[in-house]
Amino acid sequence: MRTEQPKVIYLKDYQAPEYLIDETNLTFELYEDHTLVHAQLVMRRNPERGEGLPPLVLDGQQLELLSLALDDRALQPGDYQLDDSHLTLQPTAKQFTVDSTVRIHPESNTALEGLYKSGKMFCTQCEAEGFRKITYYLDRPDVMSSFTTTVSAEQHKYPVLLSNGNPVASGSEEGGRHWATWQDPFKKPAYLFALVAGDLWAVEDSFTTMSDREVALRIYVEPENIDKCQHAMDSLKKSMRWDEKVYGREYDLDIFMIVAVNDFNMGAMENKGLNIFNSSCVLAKAETATDAAHQRVEGVVAHEYFHNWSGNRVTCRDWFQLSLKEGFTVYRDAEFSADMNSRTVKRVEDVAFLRTNQFAEDAGPMAHPVRPDSFIEISNFYTLTVYEKGSEVVRMIHTLLGAEGFRKGSDLYFERHDGQAVTCDDFVKAMEDANGVDLTQFKRWYSQSGTPRLAVEEAFDAAAQTYTLTFRQSCPPTPGQKDKQPFVIPVEMGLLDKLGNPLPLRLQGEEHAHGSNRVLQVTEAEQSFTFVGLAEKPLPSLLRGFSAPVKLSFPYDRDQLMFLMQHDEDGFNRWEAGQQLSVQVLQEMIGQHQRGEQLVLDERLIAAFRTLLQDNALDQAMVAEMLSLPSEAYLTELSEEADVEAIHAAREFARQRIAETLHEPLWQRYQANREASRKTPYVAEAEQIARRSLQNIALSYLMLSGKQEVLAACLEQYESCDNMTERLTALAVLVNSQFESEKAKGLEMFADYFKDDPLVMDQWFSVQAGCTLPGGLERVQALMAHPAFTLKNPNKIRALIGAFANQNLVNFHRADGAGYRFLADQVITLNALNPQIASRLLGPLTRWRKYAPARQAQMRGELERILASGELSSDVYEVVSKSLA
Repeated sequence: MRTEQPKVIYLKDYQAPEYLIDETNLTFELYEDHTLVHAQLVMRRNPERGEGLPPLVLDGQQLELLSLALDDRALQPGDYQLDDSHLTLQPTAKQFTVDSTVRIHPESNTALEGLYKSGKMFCTQCEAEGFRKITYYLDRPDVMSSFTTTVSAEQHKYPVLLSNGNPVASGSEEGGRHWATWQDPFKKPAYLFALVAGDLWAVEDSFTTMSDREVALRIYVEPENIDKCQHAMDSLKKSMRWDEKVYGREYDLDIFMIVAVNDFNMGAMENKGLNIFNSSCVLAKAETATDAAHQRVEGVVAHEYFHNWSGNRVTCRDWFQLSLKEGFTVYRDAEFSADMNSRTVKRVEDVAFLRTNQFAEDAGPMAHPVRPDSFIEISNFYTLTVYEKGSEVVRMIHTLLGAEGFRKGSDLYFERHDGQAVTCDDFVKAMEDANGVDLTQFKRWYSQSGTPRLAVEEAFDAAAQTYTLTFRQSCPPTPGQKDKQPFVIPVEMGLLDKLGNPLPLRLQGEEHAHGSNRVLQVTEAEQSFTFVGLAEKPLPSLLRGFSAPVKLSFPYDRDQLMFLMQHDEDGFNRWEAGQQLSVQVLQEMIGQHQRGEQLVLDERLIAAFRTLLQDNALDQAMVAEMLSLPSEAYLTELSEEADVEAIHAAREFARQRIAETLHEPLWQRYQANREASRKTPYVAEAEQIARRSLQNIALSYLMLSGKQEVLAACLEQYESCDNMTERLTALAVLVNSQFESEKAKGLEMFADYFKDDPLVMDQWFSVQAGCTLPGGLERVQALMAHPAFTLKNPNKIRALIGAFANQNLVNFHRADGAGYRFLADQVITLNALNPQIASRLLGPLTRWRKYAPARQAQMRGELERILASGELSSDVYEVVSKSLA
């Protein structure tokens, strides 16, 4: 904790390390009230840094140094310097060994960084800079070492002892203790180190690689969760096969392990050979996990496994290059999920999330490039910009080079840099060299922050039979970046005739048409493309598949959007046309509410939704997505000045009108799908997921009618279903309804039945935190006193406080500012307990500029109160100070 202003670290100041570590030998003695860590570092002078022998500066925090030796010579306090974050000593030769012993306290480590206790289990989280809380080390990603780790603990309490690599030895000790030694032959930075000790059970399987090597697979969990691992194991095997097929990447160790941990700041961690997961990203079975949770488990298991190559075998040189591994791996896991499920639905979900959340980050005080220029606390840069926008940047390279060219580039990247710590530039260079292209201008996506805007105008010349599209790109100023250079923006597009048929695309100067779908490269601030040979004015379908993370504007009228909803051959753009139609209609109603006029819903939206419900040929998952109105958070993001009450009133009115007018087709779809669910045992596969998603959105509309027959159907679904997807939706619509006695009974039944399952209770908290009926804050405050809630568990905090502040906008932004005070109170408390979680909770307050002056003043006031509250962690200080700047 600190009160002085923390130091800013800049990319431009990067220097290679003065020293390297060739071998790291660790021994951990685990006890209930402390842990002893014995470290032997076999080191040498980095030949890239010259001839002399500068002082060796090792990172270390919250360590009690018990002994220190240099080349077997015991050092006395006068032989070294020690402060709160560094140990400095003077080597006397180019090659040397440092031995140290430190005492640490995992049992009281609430920040969940380094080595800590989660329940009765010891576990680690070292990314980004947690290893320095374990022992003195060069804790930076460009120092890569082989690791041999021995773990010693009481055998009765901790029968399972795990670390990275392959097991090489084990044995018993006096006093009921035992030990195990693990060896990782692949050099890695300290952030990929892992250790686990606990009373764990394992689900075991195996995988035969493409070169016929047998790999043992194990998922370790606490005994009560052993029946929730099969889906994760199936997902792991699918991931391994997919990575071999699509990228030619084979797993390299004899064993691959996953451990589920209840107390974890992130989703999961790709430590070499020993992935440590938040239990919410491993445990899934029909009765306790929704379809979305099953898909999340599949996606996260894949993500962490794919890191074995895109992150571990090739890692990042420094933390500014974080997107090198994360953006690339998010792209890989998204493509895997698209291949396993519905490609269009996956793209729709990802883009909806990106535009609501990452675009808001781009427009806020924490806006930064995909490769940041500076940071105070690296934990704050595990952001949607680095991950999700970073993934979009990789996707654009794939779009520009094509599947074959991208594979050639990734093959060269892995071959050229295996075993190295490299940069985003190295990744792009491999793509360039493998394909003979110049991506110099494209790299602005890595260095320029903000969301580009792409305005498009059309011009049709009937006599010349030409159609011209003119693109104008711009990017608003962001912190530290006023003027932006033009990006390379790939625009995938097509043209439709008046019957909805795709037209052949021939640009001026071309001899032949090139299909009916192509990618235009917009590289200038203003640029025109003229298509020839068109007898009638076409309707353009632009930015298909969301081919670039930009805000596109084209003057579609509502009839044209309805036409695209029905006829566009690109599934994503059919959904996008529906979203644009909904946005136009809702924004009109927001204006009506602000002027005190009676709300009127454009009947064209009703007509479009009616057509969707009657189209039995359309994928049911797509129908469900297209029936979902834009969220209040997205409408807020689109607003220059967000009017919380008007947005909520307009959207709720639209939902009510849709429910009333389309009651019959919604009821028919609901009953047919619910009947199918009754007859078919639950499987988390695309066709069933699609059916349940449409069934559940239909129920959410139908419950707005207040009809007894719908209430009866909702209660039947809640009580009789065989899966959490249907049960949780039934509970959520009940909680948001006016049926008070049924609601109370449903919540009580749910909590009583699932009280011993922490992850299911998280869902129970979230359903209530998201209820938009009046009194939302008081409900959340009451739930904080519930025995299943604790501020020491990040999942609980996200489920209750995070869900309330991020999703329940009408209650969080209530006029008296109580929601803001509540969130600030939690941040101040958590700052001392878990700074990472505290800083991540701050997001809603950082967007104060989006609101009217009265709300701005309230939100700024709470940020100022946090800043003045005492000793702030660097995590919280950075977000608050930048938000107020």
